[in-house]
Amino acid sequence: MKRVASGIAISTLLLTVGCSQKKEEKDEATVYPITSPVKMDTVINKEYVAQIQSVKNIEVRAQEKGFLEKIYVDEGQYVHAGQTLFRIMPQLYQAELLKARAEAEQATIELKNASTLASNNIVSNNERAMAKAKLDAANAEMKLAQIHLSFTDIKAPFSGVINRIPLKLGSLVDEGDLLTSLSDNTNVYSYFNVSEPEYLTYQTHAADRGSNQVSLIMANGEMLPQKGEIQTIEGEFDNETGNIAFRAKFPNPDKLLRNGETGKVQMTMPVHNALIIPQKATYEIQDQKYVFIIDKNGTAKSRNIRVAYELPDLYVVGSGLAEGDKILLEGVQKVKDDQKIQTKFQDPKKVLQSLKLKAE
Repeated sequence: MKRVASGIAISTLLLTVGCSQKKEEKDEATVYPITSPVKMDTVINKEYVAQIQSVKNIEVRAQEKGFLEKIYVDEGQYVHAGQTLFRIMPQLYQAELLKARAEAEQATIELKNASTLASNNIVSNNERAMAKAKLDAANAEMKLAQIHLSFTDIKAPFSGVINRIPLKLGSLVDEGDLLTSLSDNTNVYSYFNVSEPEYLTYQTHAADRGSNQVSLIMANGEMLPQKGEIQTIEGEFDNETGNIAFRAKFPNPDKLLRNGETGKVQMTMPVHNALIIPQKATYEIQDQKYVFIIDKNGTAKSRNIRVAYELPDLYVVGSGLAEGDKILLEGVQKVKDDQKIQTKFQDPKKVLQSLKLKAE
């Protein structure tokens, strides 16, 4: 029995060794493609969270005190410049205008009498001058009363869309109370923040970027058909974030965009001497990107890299790699650290061409 058991053990050992040898032979027979990073000039599409505002957006407030007598518009309605929106009870201001007009007429008569008497040397010229001053004051009061009365009809200063109307008919309105807001959405501004390095790149490579045009990705992920243009950059950086605000203007002929919306501005930026590798040459551990560096002996060594920008199928490497490094192109999920493998070098430029890189 002992001899039989020993025979079985030896057979099992030989079988295990044989399987192990076959696995090693299979691993050694696998040839893994490797390549190198490519240094070249390219362009990237950088996205920035943006706040959208109407070019014209104002609060419409009462300029006089009184009861809200008429509301001529509704929320969301498009109105034209000069159209009457609200009326505040005008009776008091109409009475003030009538009183001021009567005083002006009285002052006119007094001036006429004073002028007649002065021409006949019955009263002095000072009397006529005082009558003239009184008439001027009365005319000024009448003009002021007319202005106050005109303020009881609130008109649209420009064409646009009426927003929320917080007050109802009959509400007591005080001077300065908010009646609604008005937005002209024909054109919109998009404000977004850019980091200091990206700002410097944008400013110092004006000739490379070609134009100031940008695109807008709306909140639903779709691209706005119209292109925008960067118009201004704020005068100083935010000390807390290290960013500076850009402003782009977008045409909005269909009135699709409204004041207060959000989106993403997509800006094309040039990148010089970018170190580019295929995305498939990397793997990720706890939000960190790694590649396998293949040394001269064919041993794979894992290395952490920092990705500066992401392109379709490609990464622009910020640090961790050099142009002459040999990296594992395929099989990153199969190879282990410090494993010796057989490799075949592939031309980096051909590798990138197969990934349809659009570079300049």
